[in-house]
Amino acid sequence: MDVSDPDSPNFAQYWSLEQVIDTFKPSDETMKTVYDWLTSSGIDASRIVHTDNKGWLAFDATGAEAESLLRTEFYEHHDSVTGGKMPACDAYHLPAMIREHIDYVTPGIRLMAPIENANQLGKRHGVLKQNSEKRDLLHGSRKVPLSYQRPTQVPDNPATLSTCDESITPACIAALYNIPPTNHSEKPIAENSMGIFESEAEYYAQEDLNLFFKNFTKYIPQGTHPKLAAIDGGLGPTKNVSDAGGEADLDILLAYPIIYPQTITLYDVDDPLYQLNPNITYTFGFNTFLDAIDGSYCTYTAYNETGDSPIDPQYPDPRPGGYKGQLQCGVFKPTNVISFSYGGQEADVPYAYQRRQCNEYLKLGLQGVSFFFASGDAGVGNYPAPYGTDNPETGCLGPKGLLFNPTWPNNCPWVTNVGATKVYPGKTVFEPESAVYDPAGHPYSVNYSSGGGFSNIHATPKYQQAAVDTFFKEHNPPYKGYSVLVNDTDQIPALEKKGIYNRIGRGIPDVAANGDNSAIYNAGEFIRSGGTSASTPIFASVVNRINEERLKAGKKPVGFMNPTLYKNPQVLNDITNGTNPGCLTKGFSAVEGWDPLTGLGTPNFPKLLGLYMSLP
Repeated sequence: MDVSDPDSPNFAQYWSLEQVIDTFKPSDETMKTVYDWLTSSGIDASRIVHTDNKGWLAFDATGAEAESLLRTEFYEHHDSVTGGKMPACDAYHLPAMIREHIDYVTPGIRLMAPIENANQLGKRHGVLKQNSEKRDLLHGSRKVPLSYQRPTQVPDNPATLSTCDESITPACIAALYNIPPTNHSEKPIAENSMGIFESEAEYYAQEDLNLFFKNFTKYIPQGTHPKLAAIDGGLGPTKNVSDAGGEADLDILLAYPIIYPQTITLYDVDDPLYQLNPNITYTFGFNTFLDAIDGSYCTYTAYNETGDSPIDPQYPDPRPGGYKGQLQCGVFKPTNVISFSYGGQEADVPYAYQRRQCNEYLKLGLQGVSFFFASGDAGVGNYPAPYGTDNPETGCLGPKGLLFNPTWPNNCPWVTNVGATKVYPGKTVFEPESAVYDPAGHPYSVNYSSGGGFSNIHATPKYQQAAVDTFFKEHNPPYKGYSVLVNDTDQIPALEKKGIYNRIGRGIPDVAANGDNSAIYNAGEFIRSGGTSASTPIFASVVNRINEERLKAGKKPVGFMNPTLYKNPQVLNDITNGTNPGCLTKGFSAVEGWDPLTGLGTPNFPKLLGLYMSLP
């Protein structure tokens, strides 16, 4: 990926969509072989269409033609719940000479599962809900921010740095990372809006934004709000402040003070019926979002999967209140930077599903898009019951519940993962931060520590290899490890007999930022919140600021950052204190250099800006 390599002459020479399609299309040999087979089997050449994404040969056929071509029998299947109809067969057969050239035939053996049966689709996460007082918002998959309320008032002086060990305000964040104020009167570059992903009925309230602007950032005018990109029936803000989502408020209120007057584009994804179904989004997910920003993904074939999976939302949604339009494909242009505070566990997502999706992050990265994902809040594992559905006592994997449980889509090598740090009591913003760790009850009801570890399906990427090798050589963890990659996530639990973590997997996270005691407003009240879902919009906002300066200078956005950051770790503040407990262990330790809980460290704005302004 030389467009992201700072030593390459092709740095920032991003590809067009056409170049990406041409690169990922089937070979000329494959196209000719399949085309010749079809025409020799009686399908006239005039009926065959090569699709826009160049991954399909499509044609209309009668049932008899399809049965003859594929040596099978088709039946019309009726969905008793939705009333839908779909032709399908039990099996189909291809000549030996073309089998290696075809990933998938449709209609074929795949059927769409009824929506109401989604909770029977296999692996799922539980979803943590707000309690009755809405003051202890927990999350197992970075869906809802950790938050609580102490019996204190909004700081009298929002610019003070003396209480940053209690409340992380915009002033504290600016001081931690040497972020200078923007020129509030300057017109921002319209093409550099910052993207924020939201779903799961996380709707911000304008009243919360206005209260925050009034008390912390008076330079942001009342009424300032994101531009809504409503995908497949997404709704956007709520007019009822008591229904405001803690995650949506958190993401937006941490971003605006850093980037304003730059704008925010809010991608609100999926209709309310899907957003309210905990078994749909986001144990699996993100496919409908990727469809909407890249139309070619709607029919992209990889790992024997084409288009969205039956476990994804299906549109039109026939249920009362469902989105009745067609699946949105390529409707929105992706912003340069997109922040995600959502995700799940690697072991709970089918192998082909996540590998196909990971390819899409690569393809969009080649076009200059930066993806930032929260690394998780349960250390090296997941939450135990009732908040997670892995081992009920540990939240981890394997027969003994000791196998580390890495997160998804953080395991994809083509995204940038953000862990969390904290200013501990008695410390100041002028001292080094530590990796976040809050034991259960202080103040959250579960342990909170920065998600990190190593993938079991993706190998350590080349750009990260030297950093990971150094970590193992100089700071070898005191646990038995293994060196195995699997091609079926059902095989992961059995790895426990070999050790409890992988030594050859993609390391998580890449970077970090503050993720505890974030001062925000939610549901009309001042609260403190946290999670890697706080650290992620902070880091993404810093990058959006850097993009603004590059664009002003006639340069391109930074794109996929990881190769540049791993070659230049000096532009980040190394974190060398703390652990991320989980799976009945202390987890990994923050050490000099890269580590699997804070990555390379937190942003140093002047150094990051200087580096990227020095690059073409």
